[in-house]
Amino acid sequence: MTLAILAGLAYGAMYALVLYVEPNRGEMTVRIPAERLNPQR
Repeated sequence: MTLAILAGLAYGAMYALVLYVEPNRGEMTVRIPAERLNPQR
C-alpha cells in the first residue's frame, strides 16, 4: 500500500510539472574549434 501511495505521488508530481512548467525556448549557439571538426591524422 505504501509503494502504491508513493507511486501515485510521483505520477502526480510529474503530471503537475507537465501542466504548470513552461520550457524556455530560444536560440543557442555553440562554437566548435576547427580542430575538432577536421582532426588531422
